[in-house]
Amino acid sequence: MTFLSRTLLATAVFLTPLTAAPAAAAPGRCTSSVPYVSGQGGYASYRIPAAVTTLRGTVLAFAEGRRDGPGDSGDIDIVLRRSTDGGCTWGPLTVVAAGNGDTRGNPAPVVDPRTGAVVLVSCANEGTATEAGIMRGEAPGRRVFVQHSRDDGLRFTRPRDITAAAARPAWRWYATGPGHALALTRGPYAGRLVVPADHSAAPPPGSPDTGRESRHYGGHALLSDDGGRTWRLGFVDAAHDGTVNANESSAAQLPDGRVYFSARDQGGTAPGNRVDAVSEDGGETLARPYAPQPTLAVPVVQGSTLQLPGPGAPLLFSAPSGPTARRALTVWRATDPAGGFTPAVTLSPDPAAYSDLVRVDAQTTGVLYETGTAGPYERIGFRRLKGL
Repeated sequence: MTFLSRTLLATAVFLTPLTAAPAAAAPGRCTSSVPYVSGQGGYASYRIPAAVTTLRGTVLAFAEGRRDGPGDSGDIDIVLRRSTDGGCTWGPLTVVAAGNGDTRGNPAPVVDPRTGAVVLVSCANEGTATEAGIMRGEAPGRRVFVQHSRDDGLRFTRPRDITAAAARPAWRWYATGPGHALALTRGPYAGRLVVPADHSAAPPPGSPDTGRESRHYGGHALLSDDGGRTWRLGFVDAAHDGTVNANESSAAQLPDGRVYFSARDQGGTAPGNRVDAVSEDGGETLARPYAPQPTLAVPVVQGSTLQLPGPGAPLLFSAPSGPTARRALTVWRATDPAGGFTPAVTLSPDPAAYSDLVRVDAQTTGVLYETGTAGPYERIGFRRLKGL
C-alpha cells in the first residue's frame, strides 16, 4: 500500500488508554504535571510538544507518539491530551492523525479567535523515509495537512492535504513549527493564521550538492485569511548561502502588530545557534533577512516564543540553556527583541530538549517540554509559571 493510500485510512479521532490521570487538583493549585511518559500508552516514545489554550480555557497538549522509539522516522501518530483545569490533570490520549505505518508529525496548532475552532497543521512522509533521504531526493517530499476541531479539541476532521498551496515544487523536506502557530489579533491583518515553517530546496542544476547540505534549509511562513480553509505562502527565505540556515521556527505577534520569527540555525556559519527576523506585513515579507540573536546562548534545538498580553508585557522564549548540551530548560524574556533577551527562570538542570509556551490564563504561562533524568526524551512535562 502506498503512502498516499495509507493517508486515506487515517481516522479522524479515536481514544486509546494511557496511564490514569493524577489525582484531581483544584484549578491553579498545582505547579507541574506529566501528560506523556515514554513507554506508556502504546508508544515507545513521545516527542515534539505543542500546546494551545482554547477559548473555553482547555489546554491542549499535542505530541508525536512514536511507536518504534525516539527516532524521527517510522510509525508515528500525532496524539493529544486535554486539560480542563489549567494543566494540572489530563484526560485520555486521543490520536488526532494516525500514521498507519507512516510518519505524521510536526504539530502546529492554533486557535482561530473569530470562531474558536482549533486548526492543526502538520506534515507526513513515508515511514521508511528519513530526513536525510528526503533531502537527497531519495524519497518523496513531505506532504502538508490541515485539520479542524470545532468542539474544543474532542474531535478533529480527517487530515486534508494542502501541499499544493503550502510548498514549492522544488522543495523536499518540510516542517511546520513545531510548536503552536499564530493567530494575529490586531492591526490590518487581524484574524490571519500564520504557521512558521521551514523547508529544504533541491540543489540548482549543475550543483555538486546532494541536497542534504544544511545550506539548502530555509524558513518560510504559511498563511490563511479564512480560518484555515485556504492557504498560501508568505515570505520565503531562499538565500541558501550557508551563512544562516533557518530551520524549525516559532512566531509571535509583538505589541506593535509586527510578527516576530525565531528559528533554529542548522549548521550556518554565522555565530550562535539562534536567528530571528520581523515581518511588518503579517508574514508576507521580512523587513530584513534572518540574522543571529546573540543574547540567546542555546544549543542547536527547537525553541518557542510567546508574547504576553498587556502594556509592557514581555516576549518570552524557551529552550535548553546549553549552549552545547540539551539540558536546563530556560525561559528568557525581552521587552524588545532588538534589545536582546535575559534569562527569567530555569525549570531544572535536568536534560531537556523541545518545548512550547502557552498562555494558560491571565496569571499563568505554561511550558510543555521534553525532559528526563538520564536523557531528554523520557517524558513530556508541563510546568505552570507565574510572574513572568
